[in-house]
Amino acid sequence: MSHVMNTYARLPVAFERGEGVWLFDETGRRYLDALGGIAVNTLGHNHASLVRAIADQAARVIHTSNLYRIPNQEALGERLAALSGMDEVFFCNSGCEANEAAIKLARLYGHQKGIENPVVVVMEQAFHGRTLATLSATGNRKVQAGFEPLVSGFVRVPFDDLPAVEHLAQNNASVAAILLEPIQGEGGIRVAHADYLRALRRICDERGWLLMFDEVQCGVGRTGTWFAFQHAGILPDVMSLAKGLGGGVPIGACLAAGPAAGVFKPGNHGSTFGGNALACAAALETLRVVEADGLLANAARVGEVIRGAFKAGLADLPGIVSIRGDGLMIGVELDRTCGELVGRALEAGMLINVTAERVVRLLPPLIMTEREAADMVARLVPLIREFLAA
Repeated sequence: MSHVMNTYARLPVAFERGEGVWLFDETGRRYLDALGGIAVNTLGHNHASLVRAIADQAARVIHTSNLYRIPNQEALGERLAALSGMDEVFFCNSGCEANEAAIKLARLYGHQKGIENPVVVVMEQAFHGRTLATLSATGNRKVQAGFEPLVSGFVRVPFDDLPAVEHLAQNNASVAAILLEPIQGEGGIRVAHADYLRALRRICDERGWLLMFDEVQCGVGRTGTWFAFQHAGILPDVMSLAKGLGGGVPIGACLAAGPAAGVFKPGNHGSTFGGNALACAAALETLRVVEADGLLANAARVGEVIRGAFKAGLADLPGIVSIRGDGLMIGVELDRTCGELVGRALEAGMLINVTAERVVRLLPPLIMTEREAADMVARLVPLIREFLAA
């Protein structure tokens, strides 16, 4: 009997070790990891310099708390600010914590502007986490059910729908911020149009709202730029990061710029573990390798190859709704629920995920080569074709 709380329907496999984009189970069988720990393993598995950086830091100091200066945290904050154009960073341990910080910041900002009950605009089909506030911001009734009463202070509009936001701007004086994912991950790899994001920036500037991007899944190079917002040529006021930032070591970050910078003061927010020496060492090395090894360009190139190969192998099937994504954030939407493909892929020696019930989601490490990408497509296309033919 396992004493682990039953919060996951786990697959019947356990992994002993990894190497690059491959994982090996307890019997030595090899699996192609097309999920990357759900966009976490930026550098794949057992990356030599990341392992060394973690070991070296662990041998010196792992944790001291935020009651003291943490040089690695200061260096990581400087690096993220330089890469993003943002002004300041709060470090935490996960994506939902980064989004909690963003929501708190937006509320404090609203109160400072004299709004009695500040409202954050959020999107349908969004996913921001499973804490009570981030669950309330999430646009998925299935994951909210049973946890009422939800946190108030959110108003929801359709994703990538500018008229809905413009209507809201004319009819709600309590809005303090807009929170959205530039690419919805759990929502089915739905990519917001660049013109839409630019229009949101304009509306927020006109109204004095904060524009807040949740880049927990799409950030840190996954789309071929450091951050997905850079495709639109704009700068958000707040951005949340996590997942791939530490290459597998838990770390989250909430970045602020412009009117959002300086809103938090001592005592407004905190984290015991956030930004400790070990996590920041892992993140600094992850960012260094992404840049040194040209992994941004690799993510863009290999992602384009993968989407092209899927279109060539699946486009003739009537059951294929869409093949979409950006960089190494890829979704193949079917016209029916397809969760059983996860088990079929496991049997075929590959790790994938199905989200939004009908979307095969692929989030491989940024180190994936074109040859490994071809292997991935060659394994998955027959599975999808067989599934749709049944």
